[in-house]
Amino acid sequence: MIFGLPWSEIATLALALVAGGALTGFLAGLLGIGGGGIVVPVLYELFRIVGVSDSIRMQVCVATSLAIIIPTSIRSVRSHWLRGAVDFSVIRRLGPWVVAGALLGVLIASHAQASFLKGAFVASTLFMAWRIAFGSGEVIAAEKLPGHPWDALAGAGIGLISTLIGIGGGAYITAYMRHYGWSIHKSVATASGFGPIIAIPAVIGYMAEGWDIHVGVPLSLGYVSLAGLIVIAPVTVLAAPLGVKVAHSLSHRTLEYAFIAFLLTVAARFLASLIFHV
Repeated sequence: MIFGLPWSEIATLALALVAGGALTGFLAGLLGIGGGGIVVPVLYELFRIVGVSDSIRMQVCVATSLAIIIPTSIRSVRSHWLRGAVDFSVIRRLGPWVVAGALLGVLIASHAQASFLKGAFVASTLFMAWRIAFGSGEVIAAEKLPGHPWDALAGAGIGLISTLIGIGGGAYITAYMRHYGWSIHKSVATASGFGPIIAIPAVIGYMAEGWDIHVGVPLSLGYVSLAGLIVIAPVTVLAAPLGVKVAHSLSHRTLEYAFIAFLLTVAARFLASLIFHV
C-alpha cells in the first residue's frame, strides 16, 4: 500500500494519469492549448483520493496543471515553429501583458469566489466558440492586432483567467487572433507559445504563495505537486508532436470544428461543476 491505498487503486490512478497526460499532450499540439481543462479534473480526483484538503485542493490542482503545461507547451511550440507556423510578433506584443495578468492571478487566486470564476470561464468559452463558428466571415483586420489599450486588456485578461483556472491560455489567444484575421493554423501554432509565458511566472508565484502550506502529498513545492508533474509531464511531451502533425494534416474548417468541440466540452465541464458541484 502507498498513502494508505491498495496497489489496485494506485494502478488505476496511474493509468488515469498516463491517459490524461497523453490526451493533454495530443490536444496541446492539435489545438495550441496547454491542456489544463483536462489535467485539472484528473488531478482533482487524484488529490481527493490521497486526502488533500478541500480548502487547498483546487489551488494544488491549478498550480500543478500549470507546471505540467510548461514542458508540454515548449515541445508543442517548437514543433509548430519547425513548420514555420508561429508568428512571434504576436507573442512579443501580447507577452508582457499576459505575464502581468498571470502574476495578478496568483495574488488573487486565494480570495476570488470559485463560482464567479467558473461562471466567467463558461461565458467567455461559449462566446469564443460562437465567434469561431459563426464569425468567420467578419474578419476585421488582415493579421493585424488592434494595438493599445485592447492588446493590453486582452493579454492581461488572458493571463489572469488562465492562472486562476490552470490553463495555458491557448484557447483565448487562438480566438483573439482569429478575430483579427489570422488563419486557424497560424493562430493555433502561435497560441502554443503562450503556455510557458503564462505558466512559468504563475508556477513560481504558486510556489511562493503556498510555501508554508502543508499540502499533504510528498514532493511538493508550495502548491505545486512535483509527483504529479513527474508522472504526467513526460507523457504530454511525447504526445504533443503527434497533435501538431494531425493539426497540419487537417483542413482549415475541420481544425476549427475540432477547436469548437474542445471549447464546448470544457465549458460543459465547468458548468456541471457550477450546477452539480462535481
